[in-house]
Amino acid sequence: MTRYVAYFRVSTARQGQSGLGLEAQQAAVRTFVGSEAHIVAEYVEIESGRKNSRPQLQAAIIHAKQEGAVLLVAKLDRLARNVAFLATLMESHVRFKAVDLPAADEFTLHILAAVAQKEATAISTRTRDALAAKKARGFQLGTPANLTPASREKALESLQRNAQQSLANRQAAQLASLLRATGMSLRGIAARLNESGYRTRRGKAFHPMGVKRLLPHGANAIS
Repeated sequence: MTRYVAYFRVSTARQGQSGLGLEAQQAAVRTFVGSEAHIVAEYVEIESGRKNSRPQLQAAIIHAKQEGAVLLVAKLDRLARNVAFLATLMESHVRFKAVDLPAADEFTLHILAAVAQKEATAISTRTRDALAAKKARGFQLGTPANLTPASREKALESLQRNAQQSLANRQAAQLASLLRATGMSLRGIAARLNESGYRTRRGKAFHPMGVKRLLPHGANAIS
């Protein structure tokens, strides 16, 4: 029977106390494990995804190594959005798996983490440039109406949703390009993307034509 050490991460104390986000991760992990495996321990961390110093994750890694278990997370971004941190995790030689990418190997995870890190930097740059441009046009930033808790939370949810969609699209395109370079057919790439949990911008499964649109011009000459 496979043994797992589960690691859950939420970004704020409020999410940790309310179960928001945490319960969804726990449900995904327990559904994945089912009755054919055993969770020997669970670790919960309240931390920013951009920080590499996470004592609960370090404890989970140590526990997994001691038990000969697999470190299990609901989503890859719960491990890190920093490729250097993921590389450190790989060097620890602990086995790990992400529920949202069950068929991914270490090479795939490394590539997706690199894309995530690049996207996080791009989002920060775009946001800073957009605010500077708006201020230059005479708009007043941080007006009282936009500083209410409800408004801030709504804006944050919108930014996070857009960032997640953009990141998923970029990761799917990067993975499709890598697979195409190995000679895989468009149909095969579509199957791999679907197995890994990726969907089109409209939330549908990938088909060969959708993969063709993802690839750079000239990379899809062969079906």
